[in-house]
Amino acid sequence: MHFADHQPPHFHALYGGDEVEIAIEGPRVLGGQLPPRALGLAMEWAALHADELRVDWELASDRRPLNRIEPLR
Repeated sequence: MHFADHQPPHFHALYGGDEVEIAIEGPRVLGGQLPPRALGLAMEWAALHADELRVDWELASDRRPLNRIEPLR
C-alpha cells in the first residue's frame, strides 16, 4: 500500500518486473498484470486477509505505520 493513495481501497502486488493493483473488496484487479500463478496467489492472499487489509488501508490513509500481514504458507 501507498500512503494516502487513491480510492478504492487497494494494494499493489509486485512479482519480478510486473505490478498489479488489487482492490480489497472482491478482491479484483484494478490495473496492471502478473503472471497467472502469481496473480492467483495474490488474490488468494487478499481474500484470506481482507479484514487486515482494510485496517491497513485506514492506517495508510492516515499516514500511520502499517501492520504486518503474514504471507501465504
